[in-house]
Amino acid sequence: MYVILEVCIAVTLSNIMREVSRARSTPNILRRKERIYGKLNPHYIAGFIDGEGSFSVSIGKHKTLKRNLEVRIEFSIEVRADDRNIIKRIRQVIGCGNIYNIPYRKQGWYPHVKYKIGSRKDLVNYLFPLLDKYPLQAKKKQSYEIFKKVVLLCENKEHLSDKGFEKILKLRNQIRKMGKKAVNRGNR
Repeated sequence: MYVILEVCIAVTLSNIMREVSRARSTPNILRRKERIYGKLNPHYIAGFIDGEGSFSVSIGKHKTLKRNLEVRIEFSIEVRADDRNIIKRIRQVIGCGNIYNIPYRKQGWYPHVKYKIGSRKDLVNYLFPLLDKYPLQAKKKQSYEIFKKVVLLCENKEHLSDKGFEKILKLRNQIRKMGKKAVNRGNR
């Protein structure tokens, strides 16, 4: 009986030492999660964006700007909170962005999470290279192409001129026409 107990303890200690060794050799916890869940295929991410992604260009009031209006750009994916893990894995592959909780208590919906990239630099350096290499396949591809033009216009500071701002308004209206809702709004 003692022999069996000693063997069990030895095997358990051996397993513990192996796990400690693995933990030391993996300095980044993300690598460990990749082993568990597997890194998402970029084609899958493009497909997910085709279905659930949103490219938004809006115009908002801004008191300190000459025109009193600013261009706001945002890429987002919003899903139910119980799909948070897939959003985390998408963010891991893209390499930037933030995840926000959206409770929706008043509307009676299930809670949601929203993955958002609002930084022009992050869009240009992370999201655009991914979507250019692994292109969208559905009609959202057109929205992406227009959205990308708007972001690049803003990166080149063209949104600060009247001509550039008008160009952005026209592009934004093109994106709106492709949306889910019938939009009957003015330019602003």
